[in-house]
Amino acid sequence: MCYSAAQLAQKSIKINNRRYLGNKYKLLSFIISVVEEECDNINIVADIFAGTGAVASAFMDKKLITNDIMYSNYICHVAWFSGEAYSGEKIVELISKYNKLRVFEDNYMSDNFSDTYFSLEDCRRIGFIRRDIEDRYNCGKINFRERALLITSLLYAMDKIANTCGHYDAYRQGVEFEKHLELSVPEAKANPNSNNVCYNMDTNELAPNIEADLVYIDPPYNSRQYCDAYHLLENVAKWEKPEVFGIARKMDRTSLKSKYCTRKATKTFENLIESIHAKYILLSYNNMANKGDDRSNAKISDEDIMRILHKKGEVKVFAEDYKAFSTGKSDIKANQERLFLCICHNEEKIESEGVDG
Repeated sequence: MCYSAAQLAQKSIKINNRRYLGNKYKLLSFIISVVEEECDNINIVADIFAGTGAVASAFMDKKLITNDIMYSNYICHVAWFSGEAYSGEKIVELISKYNKLRVFEDNYMSDNFSDTYFSLEDCRRIGFIRRDIEDRYNCGKINFRERALLITSLLYAMDKIANTCGHYDAYRQGVEFEKHLELSVPEAKANPNSNNVCYNMDTNELAPNIEADLVYIDPPYNSRQYCDAYHLLENVAKWEKPEVFGIARKMDRTSLKSKYCTRKATKTFENLIESIHAKYILLSYNNMANKGDDRSNAKISDEDIMRILHKKGEVKVFAEDYKAFSTGKSDIKANQERLFLCICHNEEKIESEGVDG
């Protein structure tokens, strides 16, 4: 770490200190055990629907490739995994400064989100802090990873006090804002693998252009779009200050919509698997249990998953029961996470077999 024990004692956050639908942090021991028992010579791990980055964090001793179409996730990956050096003293000093702020002037956040997910006071502070981070980066006072660490600190602080049930589809009206914004210091490794790479792309566009020993896939399971659930964090992370609309104060999210949440999911998944260059593919796909909501029905059937993976190689399936994070409306009594491990065919072997045949 770049921080002293005294600095971290003030307030710190870990990668898992965030509410996120589908977060696999509680399943890390299950995922790690499958990889350790079934996969050999893993030096490069690609987590291409990385979300919060929880699974990638379990492979910090490898070269990491992370990706997410949401910029708010990508910038957190840069904070946690980038090999760029940063000043821990600078981060602590700025976070301490931000926590002492009192802001009386309105800005983009207070104009658009006051007394919705956050109080007027906290909206003013969020807007001021986010603008200050960008100004410091544009003036060369902080580097890209320092910018990422400060944005990550802000996003995690917002998530902790947000007037929601864990996502930003709606806020509770008429409540008193008892919690107020307090930033914490991200516990990010000072010297992760210098070859780590973080991407902010459509997964299907990225996959043909990377190679890894193990590619971990955790796509959306159902019709619930992540950009709808986390639009406000995405808005603050990108800081393009778009027009927002509706009671939920959402911006245009067209470019962030995932085909994995639509009827095109199976074909999109098939195209992805065909394009992957790896020794092993590890797919997480929930059995969906009884969610009590048609929107929660799995978009890709087990039959299609097995058919598609079998075209790529030998397939093994592992399962573990667990209690998923939900927003309180789901009836999840026998939830089961499955891992589909595909041991990919050697391409040269496939070609020679074809010639011999």
